[in-house]
Amino acid sequence: METIGLHLANFFFYVFHTVLIIFNLFGWIHAKTRKLNLISLLATFGSWVLLGIWKGWGYCFLTDWHYEILRRLGERELPSSYIAFLVERITGWLPETTLVNSLTLGLAVLALFCSLWVNQHFRNR
Repeated sequence: METIGLHLANFFFYVFHTVLIIFNLFGWIHAKTRKLNLISLLATFGSWVLLGIWKGWGYCFLTDWHYEILRRLGERELPSSYIAFLVERITGWLPETTLVNSLTLGLAVLALFCSLWVNQHFRNR
């Protein structure tokens, strides 16, 4: 019975974490989601930086929780980056850590700047 729960949790994390990543990157585009997008991005950076003080730079508690489920399901040698994990699962290719980390940070910073700009520029419209 525990295995069924682990598989359900695994599926939940695949869907939720992936949707959250996409939302973080593009949620600033639609007027109705801009504020929530900014909050989500700030929470993401908060996890990476503030929790990263204790857990290591770029720490994501969602990745940590999902990886714990995957380990309990028998997975081993998981990459440190959830993005690298997704790329490998989807394509079979495990990209270099430096490339993944650079693109992840660069795109997240770009999304944050876009979110800050649209939230400031269009806040009274």
